Amino acid sequence: MNNPLENPVFRLIGSCAAECGAKAYVIGGFVRDHFLGRPSNDIDVVVTGSGIEVATLVGERLHSKVSTFKNFGTAMLRSGKMEIEFVGARKESYRADSRKPIVEDGTIEDDQNRRDFTINALAFSLNEEDFGALVDPFGGMGDLKAGIIRTPLDPDTTFSDDPLRMIRAIRFATQLDMTITAECLESIKRNRERISIISRERITTETEKIMMSKRPSKGFFLFDKTGLLELIFPDLYRLKGVEKRDGRAHKDNFIHTLKVLDNVAAVSDDEWLRWAALLHDIAKPRTKGWDERVGWTFHNHELIGARMVKGIFKQWRLPLDHKMRFVEKMVLLHLRPIALADEGVTDSAVRRLLFDASDDIESLMTLCRADITSGNDEKVARYLRNFDLVEEKMRQIEEKDRIRNFQPPVTGETIMETFGIEPCAAVGTIKNAIKDAILDGKIENDYAQAYELMLQLAKEIIPDKKPLK
Repeated sequence: MNNPLENPVFRLIGSCAAECGAKAYVIGGFVRDHFLGRPSNDIDVVVTGSGIEVATLVGERLHSKVSTFKNFGTAMLRSGKMEIEFVGARKESYRADSRKPIVEDGTIEDDQNRRDFTINALAFSLNEEDFGALVDPFGGMGDLKAGIIRTPLDPDTTFSDDPLRMIRAIRFATQLDMTITAECLESIKRNRERISIISRERITTETEKIMMSKRPSKGFFLFDKTGLLELIFPDLYRLKGVEKRDGRAHKDNFIHTLKVLDNVAAVSDDEWLRWAALLHDIAKPRTKGWDERVGWTFHNHELIGARMVKGIFKQWRLPLDHKMRFVEKMVLLHLRPIALADEGVTDSAVRRLLFDASDDIESLMTLCRADITSGNDEKVARYLRNFDLVEEKMRQIEEKDRIRNFQPPVTGETIMETFGIEPCAAVGTIKNAIKDAILDGKIENDYAQAYELMLQLAKEIIPDKKPLK
């Protein structure tokens, strides 16, 4: 294993701290990630004294700009690819109604006591007398090797003081594929209501890291196991459970959703496609019905689910821009390719799917393939073979008809100029009829054929208007 402190900047920090009559330590994620073999350029330095004073001196020696945040007693500078943050060692105490601590100067031991987990309390000394020595008062190395998430102090104190740590425990367990101790899990259950004092933005930041993990389902199952899911994501919580009637049961849509999420995560790093996977069946609880002939139904869950996306994005403080619209589109269209696989592939249906999905068709097909979670291997294989046929048909039709990013060859301006009319409903009716004729294969995506159809349609829709040319 390489020397984590081989960069000369670490010796420089130690000597600058000594000049200021202080001691310095690298602590937290950089140390943890070194032992996990994960590269990290985010360096947290704890100083037993003024972090700002030491950072200022280091910045002078490196000729590097130092950004100071006096209200927080922190400073930051860059050295090469590394972003180094300095803070004075401190001890903290909390009020019951806030996660903002009362802070006092402290020792390195005080600072390690306030850390969230033992694996994040590991520190390397940067001081000349013991440079590179590992400071590990809570057995963090043992927990790291055993794959355990554990708090340095009593978990009830740790989680009650700063309830965000409950979600961070789940995030680290998911990201690092580690196990939260039974004692900590029980403590999260006891303290889960405390999550109400945490801002949605902070919860979202941690949850997005769970979403981008190799197997994000682990985090959401832990949310459920600890009782946090119902509090932070009630719409997802409502997917849970199976109802039976007349011997017929629907699948557990919560478990199914997380399988789909993992399937997407296995092939795509697109965060918004992962959100689409998480939300693709979100409206099933609202649309669940019973039909004596077919059993359980979820009619229009894709339409209602797409309408729910904006509200969920607002709740989670996610961007209400093209990323949200992409998720809406995926939720709305996620049944369409499956329907094609079920009913047989027609040129018209494929054209319409290409038109509606446009440049997002590959993402949609990724989601649809991920949505096949049956335990019946033969059924899965049959659906996937049908998707292969659908995709081949798409390639053929796109090559021939250029439907993706389709623009009707006859525009609204052409219609208005031809008949000397102002914008009106008739223009939209003619334009949509031409689009439908192309998508249905009645005419080709060709200007001459579209123009001829426009003349025919106008005779019925605006019979009092004759072509001006």
